[in-house]
Amino acid sequence: MARQEEDREDILREATALVQRIELRLPGDSEEPVVAGFRTSGAICFYFGADPVYQFNSQGELRRGYRGGLLIKAERGKLYTLRRERTDGQVVLHRSELSAAATDELGWTMRALLGQLRDDLQAGRCTITGQVPPDQDVAALVQVWLDENADAFSIADAPNSR
Repeated sequence: MARQEEDREDILREATALVQRIELRLPGDSEEPVVAGFRTSGAICFYFGADPVYQFNSQGELRRGYRGGLLIKAERGKLYTLRRERTDGQVVLHRSELSAAATDELGWTMRALLGQLRDDLQAGRCTITGQVPPDQDVAALVQVWLDENADAFSIADAPNSR
Protein backbone atom coordinates (compact mmCIF):
# COMPACT_ATOMS: atom_id res chain seq x y z
CA MET A 1 0.00 0.00 0.00
CA ALA A 2 1.30 3.45 -0.80
CA ARG A 3 2.42 5.62 2.08
CA GLN A 4 -0.87 6.85 3.39
CA GLU A 5 0.22 9.99 5.18
CA GLU A 6 1.04 11.79 1.95
CA ASP A 7 -1.34 12.63 -0.84
CA ARG A 8 -0.95 10.22 -3.68
CA GLU A 9 -0.14 12.60 -6.51
CA ASP A 10 0.27 9.96 -9.21
CA ILE A 11 -1.05 6.55 -8.18
CA LEU A 12 -1.37 5.51 -11.80
CA ARG A 13 2.40 5.87 -12.27
CA GLU A 14 3.52 4.76 -8.80
CA ALA A 15 1.33 1.70 -8.16
CA THR A 16 3.48 -0.72 -10.15
CA ALA A 17 2.20 -3.74 -8.17
CA LEU A 18 -1.11 -3.10 -9.93
CA VAL A 19 -0.25 -4.59 -13.31
CA GLN A 20 -3.52 -3.45 -14.89
CA ARG A 21 -4.70 -0.06 -13.66
CA ILE A 22 -6.84 2.82 -14.78
CA GLU A 23 -7.40 6.41 -13.69
CA LEU A 24 -10.93 7.76 -14.06
CA ARG A 25 -12.52 11.17 -13.60
CA LEU A 26 -16.04 10.88 -12.28
CA PRO A 27 -18.88 13.16 -13.36
CA GLY A 28 -19.42 16.32 -11.36
CA ASP A 29 -16.89 18.43 -9.53
CA SER A 30 -14.67 15.62 -8.26
CA GLU A 31 -11.16 17.05 -8.04
CA GLU A 32 -9.42 13.77 -7.36
CA PRO A 33 -9.52 10.85 -9.74
CA VAL A 34 -10.43 7.28 -8.94
CA VAL A 35 -7.70 4.74 -9.63
CA ALA A 36 -8.59 1.07 -9.86
CA GLY A 37 -6.06 -1.65 -10.46
CA PHE A 38 -5.46 -5.37 -10.41
CA ARG A 39 -2.53 -7.31 -8.98
CA THR A 40 -1.29 -10.41 -10.83
CA SER A 41 -3.32 -12.52 -8.38
CA GLY A 42 -6.56 -10.86 -9.47
CA ALA A 43 -6.82 -8.81 -6.28
CA ILE A 44 -8.12 -5.30 -6.94
CA CYS A 45 -7.64 -1.91 -5.27
CA PHE A 46 -9.73 1.25 -5.51
CA TYR A 47 -8.28 4.66 -4.64
CA PHE A 48 -10.95 7.36 -4.39
CA GLY A 49 -8.40 10.14 -4.34
CA ALA A 50 -6.25 9.99 -1.23
CA ASP A 51 -9.13 8.77 0.96
CA PRO A 52 -10.87 6.33 0.98
CA VAL A 53 -8.93 3.36 -0.34
CA TYR A 54 -10.37 -0.16 -0.54
CA GLN A 55 -8.20 -3.20 -1.28
CA PHE A 56 -9.66 -6.63 -1.95
CA ASN A 57 -8.14 -10.09 -2.23
CA SER A 58 -8.65 -12.31 -5.27
CA GLN A 59 -11.91 -13.64 -3.76
CA GLY A 60 -13.40 -10.13 -3.58
CA GLU A 61 -13.05 -9.86 0.21
CA LEU A 62 -12.02 -6.56 1.80
CA ARG A 63 -8.48 -7.03 3.09
CA ARG A 64 -7.14 -3.51 3.69
CA GLY A 65 -8.16 0.07 3.37
CA TYR A 66 -7.67 3.63 4.38
CA ARG A 67 -10.50 5.87 5.53
CA GLY A 68 -10.76 8.97 7.63
CA GLY A 69 -7.02 9.03 8.22
CA LEU A 70 -6.93 5.48 9.59
CA LEU A 71 -5.41 2.35 8.14
CA ILE A 72 -7.85 -0.56 8.14
CA LYS A 73 -6.90 -4.20 7.95
CA ALA A 74 -8.73 -7.50 8.04
CA GLU A 75 -7.83 -10.29 10.43
CA ARG A 76 -9.85 -13.46 10.98
CA GLY A 77 -12.94 -11.94 9.37
CA LYS A 78 -12.90 -8.76 11.48
CA LEU A 79 -11.69 -5.25 10.73
CA TYR A 80 -9.13 -3.35 12.77
CA THR A 81 -7.99 0.25 12.57
CA LEU A 82 -4.37 1.22 12.90
CA ARG A 83 -3.54 4.76 13.91
CA ARG A 84 0.04 5.96 13.59
CA GLU A 85 1.47 8.11 16.32
CA ARG A 86 4.86 9.70 15.74
CA THR A 87 6.91 10.67 18.77
CA ASP A 88 10.61 11.56 18.98
CA GLY A 89 11.62 9.72 15.82
CA GLN A 90 9.51 6.70 16.70
CA VAL A 91 6.27 5.44 15.18
CA VAL A 92 3.76 3.63 17.35
CA LEU A 93 0.73 1.88 15.86
CA HIS A 94 -2.43 1.89 17.95
CA ARG A 95 -4.73 -0.95 16.96
CA SER A 96 -8.41 -1.32 17.77
CA GLU A 97 -11.18 -3.58 16.51
CA LEU A 98 -14.01 -1.89 14.64
CA SER A 99 -17.37 -2.31 16.34
CA ALA A 100 -20.15 -4.14 14.51
CA ALA A 101 -21.88 -0.80 13.89
CA ALA A 102 -18.70 0.82 12.52
CA THR A 103 -18.05 -2.22 10.32
CA ASP A 104 -21.60 -2.04 8.97
CA GLU A 105 -21.24 1.68 8.27
CA LEU A 106 -17.93 1.14 6.48
CA GLY A 107 -19.51 -1.61 4.39
CA TRP A 108 -22.50 0.54 3.50
CA THR A 109 -20.32 3.51 2.50
CA MET A 110 -17.97 1.29 0.50
CA ARG A 111 -20.83 -0.43 -1.35
CA ALA A 112 -22.40 2.94 -2.15
CA LEU A 113 -19.14 4.29 -3.62
CA LEU A 114 -18.42 1.13 -5.60
CA GLY A 115 -22.02 0.94 -6.80
CA GLN A 116 -21.93 4.54 -8.00
CA LEU A 117 -18.62 3.89 -9.78
CA ARG A 118 -20.14 0.80 -11.42
CA ASP A 119 -23.17 2.78 -12.58
CA ASP A 120 -21.10 5.73 -13.85
CA LEU A 121 -18.68 3.45 -15.69
CA GLN A 122 -21.49 1.43 -17.25
CA ALA A 123 -23.34 4.58 -18.37
CA GLY A 124 -20.19 6.07 -19.91
CA ARG A 125 -20.09 8.97 -17.46
CA CYS A 126 -16.43 8.42 -16.49
CA THR A 127 -13.51 9.90 -18.37
CA ILE A 128 -10.43 7.71 -18.69
CA THR A 129 -7.40 9.90 -17.99
CA GLY A 130 -4.80 7.13 -18.14
CA GLN A 131 -4.27 3.41 -17.95
CA VAL A 132 -1.56 0.77 -17.82
CA PRO A 133 -1.08 -1.09 -20.07
CA PRO A 134 -2.37 1.35 -22.67
CA ASP A 135 -3.50 -1.33 -25.13
CA GLN A 136 -5.88 -3.25 -22.83
CA ASP A 137 -9.50 -2.53 -21.93
CA VAL A 138 -8.90 -2.12 -18.21
CA ALA A 139 -12.23 -0.30 -17.82
CA ALA A 140 -14.04 -3.45 -18.98
CA LEU A 141 -12.14 -5.56 -16.43
CA VAL A 142 -13.06 -3.13 -13.64
CA GLN A 143 -16.68 -3.11 -14.84
CA VAL A 144 -16.86 -6.92 -14.67
CA TRP A 145 -15.41 -6.92 -11.14
CA LEU A 146 -17.85 -4.22 -10.02
CA ASP A 147 -20.81 -6.04 -11.58
CA GLU A 148 -19.87 -9.16 -9.63
CA ASN A 149 -18.78 -7.60 -6.33
CA ALA A 150 -19.94 -4.00 -5.75
CA ASP A 151 -23.05 -5.00 -3.82
CA ALA A 152 -21.29 -7.56 -1.62
CA PHE A 153 -19.37 -7.01 1.59
CA SER A 154 -17.23 -9.76 3.00
CA ILE A 155 -14.13 -9.42 5.12
CA ALA A 156 -10.95 -11.36 4.46
CA ASP A 157 -9.26 -13.55 7.04
CA ALA A 158 -5.92 -11.82 6.44
CA PRO A 159 -4.71 -8.49 5.04
CA ASN A 160 -2.58 -10.04 2.28
CA SER A 161 -3.73 -9.99 -1.35
CA ARG A 162 -4.06 -13.73 -2.00
